[in-house]
Amino acid sequence: MSHPSSLSDAQLDTRLQHLGLADLDPGTGAGPVAQPSVRTSTVRFRDLAALDKAQALKSQGERGVTYGRVGLDTHAALEKVFCELEGAQRSFLAPSGLSAITLALMALLSAGDHALVADCAYGPVRYLDKIVLSRMGVELSYCRAQPEALRAQLKPNTRMLYVESPGSLLFEMLDLPALSRFAREHNLVLVVDNTWGAGYIYRPLALGADVSVVAGTKYVGGHSDLMLGAVMASDPAIARRINDTHYAMGYAVSADDAWLALRGVRTLPIRLKQHAANALEVCRFLASRPEVARIHHPAWPQDPGHALWQRDCTGSNGMLSVELKFDQEQARRFVDALQLFGIGFSWGGYESLVQWVEPSSIACHGYCEAGDNAVVRLHIGLESTQDVIADIARALDAAA
Repeated sequence: MSHPSSLSDAQLDTRLQHLGLADLDPGTGAGPVAQPSVRTSTVRFRDLAALDKAQALKSQGERGVTYGRVGLDTHAALEKVFCELEGAQRSFLAPSGLSAITLALMALLSAGDHALVADCAYGPVRYLDKIVLSRMGVELSYCRAQPEALRAQLKPNTRMLYVESPGSLLFEMLDLPALSRFAREHNLVLVVDNTWGAGYIYRPLALGADVSVVAGTKYVGGHSDLMLGAVMASDPAIARRINDTHYAMGYAVSADDAWLALRGVRTLPIRLKQHAANALEVCRFLASRPEVARIHHPAWPQDPGHALWQRDCTGSNGMLSVELKFDQEQARRFVDALQLFGIGFSWGGYESLVQWVEPSSIACHGYCEAGDNAVVRLHIGLESTQDVIADIARALDAAA
C-alpha cells in the first residue's frame, strides 16, 4: 500500500480532515485542533512596511487583508477548503448562495452583454435578472442546456453560459464537457452552480467549467444553521475580475459562519454517502407505489441522466423529485400529511425536507414532461429510512 509523502498527495477525504487546523503556539508548542472563529472589523499592522505588503498583495489580486471585511484566519482556512473541494486556485466567500451567483454574474458581465442560462437553473436567478441585471443593461436568455438549443439563442454580444447541473428542481444531469466545448467554440465563460455536488461528488472545473458557484448553506455546512456562498475559479484573469468585484461590492461573511462551515466540511464525506444511500432506498420504495409516475434522481438507474451521472460524478446525495399521479390539491394533502419532513425551501442539512413544487416553476424547465402530474421535491435526511418510508407511505395513503 502506498502512503502519501505529503498532505497534497493524500486523498480528498484525508485532506478535508487536516486543512485549516489551528496553528500551534510557538511558545508552548500546543494549540487547539479546530481553527478558532477569528472575528474582527479592524486589522492592525506591526508597521507601515507590513501594511505596504498587504496592500501590494491586494493590488495584485491576491489575498491581501487590510480590513476585516475580507476576514482573517478562519476565512482564509475556509477559502482553502473550497479550493481543495473544487480543484480551484482561488475562492471567494459570499453571504449566501444567491449572493455568490450575483458576484459571479456581476464580475463577468457588463452593460450590453448577453448571457445564455440553462432553463433548469436555480429559480432566483430569474428574479436577479428581472430586478437587477435587466436594469443594468445585461440580457439573459433561458433555454435547454444542449448545444443545438443554445446555438439558436447566440447573439453577437453573448459572453457567458450559466448552468446548474444537476438542475434545481428535477435534477437533470447536463453534459458539462459538451457544454464546455460549446463555450470554448463561442468564446463564452462557462459558470456552473455546483451546490448539488458541493465540490465533493461533482467537480465542474475538472469537466471544463471556468467558474463554480456553491451555496455552502447546503451540504458544506450540513446542519441547517448558516448562510454561505462561494465562487471558485482557476484562470488568473477571471479570478482577478471576481476578486475586484468581490471587494467593490463589500461582501462580508461572519467569522462564526465560516467556522461553522469548516466544522461541517469535516463530516461532508460521510454525510453525503449516508444521504445518498438513504435516497436510493426511498427511490426503491417509491418505484413500488402505484401513485408514482416518475422519479427524478440521477443516481437512480431509471433516470434519463443516469449515464452522465455515472461518467461525471463520484457519488450522490439526498435530493430527489417525484412526479405523483395526483392533482395539485392531492399533492398538497400529501405534503401536509408528512410528519418527519419539514416543509421548507432549503436542503443539505441532517433533516428531511419536502417542497411542493408549483406548476409555474416546472413550466420553466424544458426537460419536464410532467403533464398533469404533481411534482414534489424531497430531501432525504439522516433519519432511519424505515421511519422515513413509513411516513411517506402514510402520507400517500392520506392524499389518495
